[in-house]
Order: sequence, then structure tokens, then C-alpha cells
Amino acid sequence: QVQLVESGGGLVQPGGSLKLSCAASGSIFSFKAMDWYRQAPGSQREMVAALTSDGSTNYADSVKGRFAISRDNAKNTVYLQMNSLKPEDTAVYSCNGEFYIDQYGSTWNGWGQGTRVTVSS
Repeated sequence: QVQLVESGGGLVQPGGSLKLSCAASGSIFSFKAMDWYRQAPGSQREMVAALTSDGSTNYADSVKGRFAISRDNAKNTVYLQMNSLKPEDTAVYSCNGEFYIDQYGSTWNGWGQGTRVTVSS
């Protein structure tokens, strides 16, 4: 019904920036919410940023002031701008989106495939 495709990961030096994208396609009626998660090797998955349809955002303490989540309605895409990256930001980043798929309030929730971010000199 709905597909999420992430892009933008890669290798960056400490202090650098990356912008991740999560593009949604398919039977979308409207956007409800989107979260970005990350999982480092040997660690549990953690939520790093969240965005709701009213524009409310929430960030993990570890990324506040460095990461920003935003949305392009026309493109059905949510972004995660990551600045001042640190080696401890190294992880696989995944988006989790929730969308309304009809006018009756039915929703779809799912995950993208993940994109790897490596912060290293």
C-alpha cells in the first residue's frame, strides 16, 4: 500500500553534515507522523527524531540542537538534517511512517529499508 525509501547515508568526517530522506509513495491519503530511528552495532534501536502532522517535533537528548526533522508535503518526503556529526552517531538510520490511507481514518504504519551513516576520520 505504502512504500518508504530512504536515502542520503554515507561516510562523513566528524563535524560534518548529512541529510537523510525518507520518501513515501503509494496509496497515501495524508501524512500522520514520521519518526527516525537509529541502531548502532551492539546497541538497541533508539528514536532520534519525531514529527507529527501538526508540525510538532521531538528529539532525543543526544541529538538536540544538531539534528532537525522536516517535511516536504508536495514530495511526501521527510528529511533528517544532521549537523555536527560525531562518531557516536554512526548507525543504521531507519524511518518509521504512519499515513492515513483513506478518508475514514484508516492508517498504515511501516518502515523503510534503512540507510547507513558512518562518522569517521
